[in-house]
Amino acid sequence: MDNRKTHITEKMKKTGVLLVNLGTPDSTKVSDVRKYLFQFLNDPRVIDLPWLTRKLLVNLIIVPFRAPKSAEAYRELWTEKGSPLLYHSVSLTKKLNNELGENFHIELAMRYQNPSIEKGLEQLRKFRPDQIIVLPLFPQYASASTGSVMEKVFSIIKDWWAIPEINIISQFYDHPGYIDAFVEKGNMHNHSAYDHVLFSFHGLPERHVDKVYDDTLCKDHNCENGLDEENHFCYKATCYETARKIAGKMSIPTEKYSVSFQSRLGKDPWIEPYTEETLINFAKSGKKKILVFSPAFVADCLETSVEISIEYDEIFKAHGGEKIQLVESLNDSDLWVQTLKNMILSRSLAVQKEPSVLQENFTS
Repeated sequence: MDNRKTHITEKMKKTGVLLVNLGTPDSTKVSDVRKYLFQFLNDPRVIDLPWLTRKLLVNLIIVPFRAPKSAEAYRELWTEKGSPLLYHSVSLTKKLNNELGENFHIELAMRYQNPSIEKGLEQLRKFRPDQIIVLPLFPQYASASTGSVMEKVFSIIKDWWAIPEINIISQFYDHPGYIDAFVEKGNMHNHSAYDHVLFSFHGLPERHVDKVYDDTLCKDHNCENGLDEENHFCYKATCYETARKIAGKMSIPTEKYSVSFQSRLGKDPWIEPYTEETLINFAKSGKKKILVFSPAFVADCLETSVEISIEYDEIFKAHGGEKIQLVESLNDSDLWVQTLKNMILSRSLAVQKEPSVLQENFTS
């Protein structure tokens, strides 16, 4: 009788993770804000106009006039620790590294400015992982955010000689942990004490969501009321789905909440309804207190802490309202850390038993 001895070795696969957020200026100096805006707004996925038109518009009109005003806004946002988006993201990264252990290495990057995607990927390359998971921290896919991150990552990795397995988490708008993490933040406020709940998402030009479809427009797909196989990568549709899920978990009646879109830039039509106009209409109709979620952002930033909490609050009060209460973003909360940990583990290469015939003995 033949006896075969097969030795099995166990190898834990190494996983590198690149967390990517949008970015922030290095400081509140006008020169640093100008540098940030220049890089951000010259991205053809952000302003999708012909090259020359975009260069003239951004470099000669938008950035020169917008940078001083944006610098003032960043001064309202900045703390002794710096930019909230950056320091919350750094803390989140440290917590994830502690949670996931030595076979994982998490690097933080910003699509624009620092820390750069180039630096983050180089640190992961030195880790020599079997796999890299790229996780853009944008819950709802948009070409101007997640798509831009993917393009940048691919442009760098394509020049590597040894390319590990690449896994990209393109969106997580309905992930149960993400929804629960926002519900936890929302439950810090008694929503029944407010006249209305508003889910305000970052806006996009209408042409951006129209490009998701081959032969139709976004308006032809009833994106406000549900998802299907054609619109599940439509930013507008996934925003509405996120709002439905958070509201459902919090038992907020349909008539008690609305969805809107903020941060419009330029005169082209953007996704409606606009947050500013929505709040003005609320105030004019007699609503006094509004609770506002901003679930497109997983870390507090200029668009939440300044645009909503300060600028929109002033507009609301100027038209008869009394108070806008922003629901804090997820930042580095424990539930959000656990959610990201679970998302990463679900995509990572598990412990694999690899048959390795180190020695074969045959006896008769």
